[in-house]
Amino acid sequence: MLGDITKAQNIYVACGYTDLRKGIDGLAALVQQRFELDPFSDSLFLFCGRRCDRMKALYWEGDGFVLLYKRLERGAFQWPRKESEAVAITPQQFRWLMEGLRIEQPKALKPVGRVAVI
Repeated sequence: MLGDITKAQNIYVACGYTDLRKGIDGLAALVQQRFELDPFSDSLFLFCGRRCDRMKALYWEGDGFVLLYKRLERGAFQWPRKESEAVAITPQQFRWLMEGLRIEQPKALKPVGRVAVI
């Protein structure tokens, strides 16, 4: 199915501002050169412009790239702005981002590592 991003094993947010005039080749080059990641991996890469009301997603489907574009009619994405960094996020954080929330929710339950039983 065209653009089935649910199959992505990893989701990366390109922090900071991205020039959304870039197309597939420009975004793929950004992934390789700035973030040192493989755009041909089974990963979804997310980019946001300065106004925070538009985003692009880049995904390799095995035989070609899919470029998705979303523009909000009202509101803005709560995009992380640490420059020159790509941050791996969970599917839950992706849902939060798409709902206009920050990827770090202070009231969300945090995953627990190994716990010693007493």
